[in-house]
Amino acid sequence: MARDYPLAAYAARTNSASGLIITRHVLFPLSRLHRITLSRAARIIAVSQAVASRLKTDAIVPAEKISVVLNGIDTARFSKAKAKFSRPQFLENWKLPADSLLVGSVGELTPLKGQEEILRAAQQLLKQLPQTHFIIAGIDHSREKQHRTRLEHLIKELNLTTQVSLVGWLEDLAELYCALDVFISASHTESFGLAIAEAMASGTAVVATETEGASELIETSETGLLVPIGNVDTLARSVLRLLKDRDERLRLGGAALHAAAANFGLERMIAETEAIYRTELQKV
Repeated sequence: MARDYPLAAYAARTNSASGLIITRHVLFPLSRLHRITLSRAARIIAVSQAVASRLKTDAIVPAEKISVVLNGIDTARFSKAKAKFSRPQFLENWKLPADSLLVGSVGELTPLKGQEEILRAAQQLLKQLPQTHFIIAGIDHSREKQHRTRLEHLIKELNLTTQVSLVGWLEDLAELYCALDVFISASHTESFGLAIAEAMASGTAVVATETEGASELIETSETGLLVPIGNVDTLARSVLRLLKDRDERLRLGGAALHAAAANFGLERMIAETEAIYRTELQKV
């Protein structure tokens, strides 16, 4: 909700020796107050080209005041998890059969994240690969928890109770990413896609909808597969294709891991952000 923008802008305005730098993480429309706030920024850091493009379209600040610093993740954390991961132990802990194929998703439980499409794709896919199990991890932040309730009802309606685990917060997401044969992101909109980047850093094959963020992270058919937003049939076919082709899963997962290490590292993000701050400090 960007509650910090007006406070930061006020603080900067009352101190003429300071400049205002804001990092913009989302694509959501800005309120009139936020637009006024951002217009006074010395620099706006966008976490993706998609966010930068939205800011440039809104013309809140001159284009030269907008810099892109891609979000960073601790890629070493996921590499370490992959090195020590034990699939048999994971399946035993989750009480799943040894021949299970695992498909999963991580994200807030909300219609914008596309969990309903994942469940409908699961119903189609299970007709051909009944040994597949789906793990959907995420928290419903709505007051009445209506999103989770809706998904629980849909799971029963589609007869997926034994094949879908709807879980909340997981302490060890890195282990989950490593366990999955395919990671799904079915979002309707995504400014970057941290969960996608984390799955890639774990060497897991990714199928994602063609959101603004996912299209920046994934080179389709090279580091993952991109499918149309909201298209359940194509989503199901793409996941099924990878589940049936282990070599292709490994190829995409390996390429994704290398791309994540090269592009999404935490150290790179910190260095680029610090460089912007140092440049602006010289102007104050």
